[in-house]
Parts: sequence; C-alpha cells; structure tokens
Amino acid sequence: MNLLTNIKRRTLVAFMASIAGATCVPNLAQAQTSFPSKTIRLIVPFPAGGPTDIFARQYAMGLSKVLNQSVIVDNKAGASGAIGSLEVKRSQPDGHTLLFGTASNLALYNLMATKPQYDYLKDFITVAVVGGSAVVIMANKEAPQSLKALIDQAKAAPTKFRYGSPGQGTYLHLSMERFLLESGAKIEHIPYKGSGQAKPALLGNQTETMVDALGSALPLHQGGQAKILAVASNKRSSLAPDVPTVNEALGIKGFEAVLWNGVAAPAGTPKAVIDILAAATAKVLKDPSLVEQLKQLAMETKDSTPESATEYIKEEMMRWKPVIEKTGLRIE
Repeated sequence: MNLLTNIKRRTLVAFMASIAGATCVPNLAQAQTSFPSKTIRLIVPFPAGGPTDIFARQYAMGLSKVLNQSVIVDNKAGASGAIGSLEVKRSQPDGHTLLFGTASNLALYNLMATKPQYDYLKDFITVAVVGGSAVVIMANKEAPQSLKALIDQAKAAPTKFRYGSPGQGTYLHLSMERFLLESGAKIEHIPYKGSGQAKPALLGNQTETMVDALGSALPLHQGGQAKILAVASNKRSSLAPDVPTVNEALGIKGFEAVLWNGVAAPAGTPKAVIDILAAATAKVLKDPSLVEQLKQLAMETKDSTPESATEYIKEEMMRWKPVIEKTGLRIE
C-alpha cells in the first residue's frame, strides 16, 4: 500500500513538474532573447547618393549608437522602390531587417502599381515617419532661368523640354506631373534610377529640368551648376532664401509637396521589438548633431509614434489618390 502511494506521489510530482516546465520554457526563452542580437540591415530601395540614401545613412549611424549595435545601409534600387521593399517583406520578422523608404514605396505603390506585389498596410509595420525635404524644380544653365519662362516656353513648344525624375511612379515624379497638370504645360518625363543618375543627365543637357528634394538639389544650386526655380512649400527655405515658392513663381496656390521618409519592419515583427525601434528612433531624431546635419541638407526631422506614423501614411494615400486618378499614372 505504501509502495502504491509512493508511486502515485512520484507520478503526481513528475506530472506537476512537466506542467511547470512547459509553462516556464517560453518565458525563459523570451527572457534570454534580447534585441538587437545581431547587425541590423537597413534597406534603402533607391540608389546611393540621393536624398533618401543621405538621410538613411545619418539615421543608421544614430541608431547604431543608441542600440549599441551595427547598422548597415544596403541599397536595393529598382521598380520605384518595390525591389528593396519586397526584400524586407520576405525577411525574417525579427527587427533586424528594416526598410527606409519614401512616400513612393510606402504610400503610393499600391495606388499606382498595375500588379502590386505587396500591400504596405498589410505587409509592413510602420516604426516611424522620420522627416524629409521639400520638393523642388531645378533647371540646367541651358534652360530658362525662371519657372514662369520655362512654363511659357513649354506651352509654346510642348515637345521642347524634358525633365528627369528618380523613377517612374516615385513621389517626385507624381509631384511634377501634378505641377504640370495644374500649370497646363507639357514637359516630357525621363525616368532614371534615382536622383544620383538624374543629376548627371541634367548637367549633361540630356534633360533641361529635373524634380528633386531640396536637400539633394541644394549643392548644385549653391555651386552654380544648376538653378532651383521653385520650392514646393508654403514659404521659402531659410537655406535658399533666393528661391521662390511655386505660388510666388507661378501663382499656383497651395502647391505643397514634401518628400518624406519612413522606417518600417515586415509584418509579424513582435510589438516589443517595434517599441524598442520606435523609442530608439525618437532618441536618434532628437540628437542635436543629427538635426543640424540634416538642416544643412535642407531636411527636417518629424516626431511620430508607430500609430501616428501609420495614420499619416493613410492620409497621404488619400491625399494623392485623386492626383493619381487625374494624371492616370501607373507603374508596372
């Protein structure tokens, strides 16, 4: 009888221990897992040298310091940002592969792609909208040196001028098409793979004008190699006070376009990891040295949370949807 009792007691103890072990293992695993545990890869879906790449590299350096972990920038250009975006979508959702994008691939892609390969709101989680730079229209030395003169000549000779953009279906492309729609002029679009390729084409007179971000275009303007004809903002930039707004140059009221940047992770990334990345990003964007460096590039930071950033992107989708429908712009 005692033997039977001891067997039952030992069986019960073993059973309870197995339950306790099953309960504790996941918590123990979570406690032992820390983020980040390895190098973070920040994918920029545009070529090196453009405004997004410049911002991404500044952000990566700051994030590396805050998280005490290496952060490398990996340029995966092509298909208006879709190639790099897809790589992040397909990556392990552990926070170690992030997307540093723009409105082009974060907000406009699903609205413009004829056969979209991803749905941003379903396939990604927004970490933050980090800031950006106002859109500008720039001309080389061979082109008219004022926006009004350019538009007047373009109306008189619709096939005379060409403008370069960082790619078909990008935010900058759409901004210029919206401007042409509102101004009534026709200028042929020549898409390139990023602003880094569009600039040499402008300076080599393969295009007379180009659309770019202020931060990226400013060095050429200040160096006298090309001229910014107008900035798409409500007021002039303190870094280029000689450049009029689109409204001042041509009388198009309310024309505003800002090439904003955002950070995202693949869907399925744990909320705890997103929160760590969001808190680290907020700290990076408050670093006075980063703010000053970006200011010199005519870029401004933006405060956001994952929730407010997602809402902002949704608002951008609604803001540009009518423009896309009017222009009929689509990307393959």
